[in-house]
Amino acid sequence: MAPHIRRFFFRLVPAWLLLTHALSSPASEKRAADLRGAFVINEDNSHFFGTRPPEAMSLAGLHAFIDQYAGTKVTHLFLSPNSMRASFRSRTRDAIWDPVDGREPDGPWPRNARRLHEAGIDPYTIWITRARERGISPWLSMRMNDVHNADDPASYLHSDFWRRHPELRRVPGGAGQPWTNHALNYAHAAVRDHQLAFVRELLERYDPDGLELDWMRFGHHLTPGREQEEAHVLTAFMREVRELTRSWSARRGRPILLGVRAAAHPDAAAGLGVDAARWAREGLVDLIVPAPFWSSSDFDIPVELWRERMGPAAARVPLLPALEHNARAWIRGATVANDLANAYAFAAAALHRGADGVYLFNWMDSQTRPVDAADYARLLRTGFSPAAVAAEPRRHPVTFRDTVPAGFPNGTQLPVRLPGKETVRLHLGPGDGGGSAHAVIGLAADTGANRRLNVKLNGRELAPAGEVEDRRSIAGAARAPRFACPPGSVRSGENTLEFTAPDGTDPLEIVWVEIRIDPR
Repeated sequence: MAPHIRRFFFRLVPAWLLLTHALSSPASEKRAADLRGAFVINEDNSHFFGTRPPEAMSLAGLHAFIDQYAGTKVTHLFLSPNSMRASFRSRTRDAIWDPVDGREPDGPWPRNARRLHEAGIDPYTIWITRARERGISPWLSMRMNDVHNADDPASYLHSDFWRRHPELRRVPGGAGQPWTNHALNYAHAAVRDHQLAFVRELLERYDPDGLELDWMRFGHHLTPGREQEEAHVLTAFMREVRELTRSWSARRGRPILLGVRAAAHPDAAAGLGVDAARWAREGLVDLIVPAPFWSSSDFDIPVELWRERMGPAAARVPLLPALEHNARAWIRGATVANDLANAYAFAAAALHRGADGVYLFNWMDSQTRPVDAADYARLLRTGFSPAAVAAEPRRHPVTFRDTVPAGFPNGTQLPVRLPGKETVRLHLGPGDGGGSAHAVIGLAADTGANRRLNVKLNGRELAPAGEVEDRRSIAGAARAPRFACPPGSVRSGENTLEFTAPDGTDPLEIVWVEIRIDPR
């Protein structure tokens, strides 16, 4: 660059922008590298306030919440400060305790959040500081389109902005529509401006290590049927947020990372306009969390495909697949809560496929966690390193994708009916590791008396091994026969189960399938 041009350039470019550039490359990449091996817990917008007594609304109560994770394998806490409303006194949107049509919201969440406010305590300031003191990285996780209770217009969860502007929703209209239609439509500039104002406020008010934009709360943000046409508006929105994080990184003298939660399959996410892989390629994000919505955990998140879609950015942008509370075999199938064996199975498969860590959603410390207190404490102690999960019993169920655009396959494999021949596939991560393995087949209540079922794993016949008597973890099953997998039949990676029932067998409906692996 010629000297006179260089002088002109430096006069035009603000000093903060030059500092931003320095912070947004090696420093940001180093901070993002800290996410490799991460164990993330998302603390949602209401959990703490809704599960603690009034006397816990204090500095001691806030510290105790963070301290339970100190000395465990948890590396990051993602703290959500909002739904449509904020759990603090915001200047850009309603607080959760603000009246609705003159009525005070009733419930522990608004009451306890208000108690902290009236005591002059901002929980997110306290939590961010305390987490750093205890060696845990604090992030904020902004819900980008939360429409809980959308079918109840009087709910205190709804913001005044949402109430005043039905024309800004994905499908303007009244009651009786699917909840997805009531979400705000980012195709409208007013929606983007409203949400960007809150992003700006969070960055001005707080000092997190990173900001996550949670596009899976909830997962639909553009005009139905026009998501591809309108996807550019979300990309432009991300560019604006990126500039804000860079600006505040410069002001604070250290990087503030930017992450996103997106639909579990990269092409499904892109089809919904949340093109996280493109955002990675464009340098707009430092973290991607492929995730289901809520209906089911997805035990087949294609981490390899994410990396392919990300291109060269895959080397610098970590992937942390998210495990939800529930497991379900298909959209109308019965639901069960995940247990520790499910969690270890999810992690084993994700890490084997190239994930950088594991993210837990709706796995908080009480009420919302799917496991009891003792199991939760054990999970925090063991964490999700490859060695840790390889040493634990695992349950790998067949599930589906609950958030996809219209016409996109959701991976449903069940239920299936016999006689005849049917197959399902499962990703089993590193395989059985020399331990034992069993296939568990959940059969529906309408299964007849003359039952004959043959099962093969990767072409090898499996021997019957009794029944699973406790079916509480096997969704929708009236009975659950077990089949022993012979040594060497379980492969690393993808496996295929084949089911046959000969002619003359009463109809068999398979509603649940899993492979159980015990390394001991």
